[in-house]
Amino acid sequence: MKYSVVIPTHNRLAMLLRVLEALERQENAPQYEIIVIDDGSTDDTDDVLARRDDIIFRSQPNSGPGCARNLGVTLATGRFVVFIGDDTVPEPRFLAEHARMHSESGDDALIACLGYTGWPSDERVTAFMDYINDYGLQFGYRLIEDGGIVPFNFFYTSNISIDRQLLADNPFDTTFPSAAWEDIELAYRLERRGLKIRYNAKAITRHYHRMNIDSFARRQYTVGKSGAIFYRMHPELGHFLGVHELDSRRLADERQLARLRRRARLGERFRFLASNDVFERLMREHYLRGLKDGLSVHHA
Repeated sequence: MKYSVVIPTHNRLAMLLRVLEALERQENAPQYEIIVIDDGSTDDTDDVLARRDDIIFRSQPNSGPGCARNLGVTLATGRFVVFIGDDTVPEPRFLAEHARMHSESGDDALIACLGYTGWPSDERVTAFMDYINDYGLQFGYRLIEDGGIVPFNFFYTSNISIDRQLLADNPFDTTFPSAAWEDIELAYRLERRGLKIRYNAKAITRHYHRMNIDSFARRQYTVGKSGAIFYRMHPELGHFLGVHELDSRRLADERQLARLRRRARLGERFRFLASNDVFERLMREHYLRGLKDGLSVHHA
């Protein structure tokens, strides 16, 4: 087996089935297996997937995506592991493009292939959704070039392939309670071991997970709290994680935050009123609040 597709899932059965259907329709794909790890779902995921004999399926108590991916890696037999999400639907040549990149790299164990994760073409996409996908808040695809080597913070487990043994020897850290920073922390450790991440824009998944100003602000607060965990593991990354900002700037008060939120919502509703600077400032405020609270818990 050359490739093992590992998918952690939690309470997204309908979308997960769509992901699996898309994997069945891959064109010119290498030999591959599909491994699904149910991370403590309370829907019908277990009942439905346990009856399928075309995938490898396991369940675990709700422990987070890093733990689920680690379990998936232990079950994998492929030379390379391909990580996708239970809401990222691969396009037909997705696996073929991952395989092409690894083949062109001589199947080097220290080359990972990052694919492109974009919004579905059949859904309405707001200016805010475009911004978080393109400029680094969720993904940062406008910041990198196709075929280029990208830094560790572009290790997106919605669409990436990497040597299985490298993962087995260097698993995800399961300290992170939610899906935030656990993949980037792994990539930071692996980059110091020589890992290079090469971007292939033709290996495409479509992200069926709508975001709005309010839901993403909540997410950014959670990302900030996980950032405090990351900082305790790697204090040398304090500047990268924004810890210095807590000393060098004053967080917005509630009135300023409400004003930013109103402007961001207008930009979300009407593209001609959208401002990337407003989006960035509002989400940064929420991230820094989470980071501050996360660091305070530690110090307490």
